[in-house]
Amino acid sequence: MSLNDPIADMLTRIRNASRVKKEEVIIKASKICEGVANVLKQEGYIVDYDRIEDTKQGIIRIKLKYNEVGVPIISVIKRSSKPGCRIYLSVDKLPRVMAGMGIAIVSTSKGVMSDKDCREANVGGEILCTVS
Repeated sequence: MSLNDPIADMLTRIRNASRVKKEEVIIKASKICEGVANVLKQEGYIVDYDRIEDTKQGIIRIKLKYNEVGVPIISVIKRSSKPGCRIYLSVDKLPRVMAGMGIAIVSTSKGVMSDKDCREANVGGEILCTVS
């Protein structure tokens, strides 16, 4: 099976695993998926991630985060830019997810960043997904 959109696959696996209260989720490794996982870790939406090398492309293991009651920290995770319809925005037009309570993950010329980091670095880019 060929995988045309690894980011959508990653987000779907995270969404499904958090709904059934899985402790961790396994994702096929790529640089962009590792960048998204890094932003999720920096912003506190996941506990940690690590890359495991195998004979193929490798895998990323993400440890999901829950609050004291067991509710997932990631309540909504949506893909914004798709392979058929890319969405590029300048820094002044970046979205504020839930009035700043969530984040938008952006692919920039300086790497994958959150919308807050993009505003600090004054760079725009492709809006990959939004998380709240």
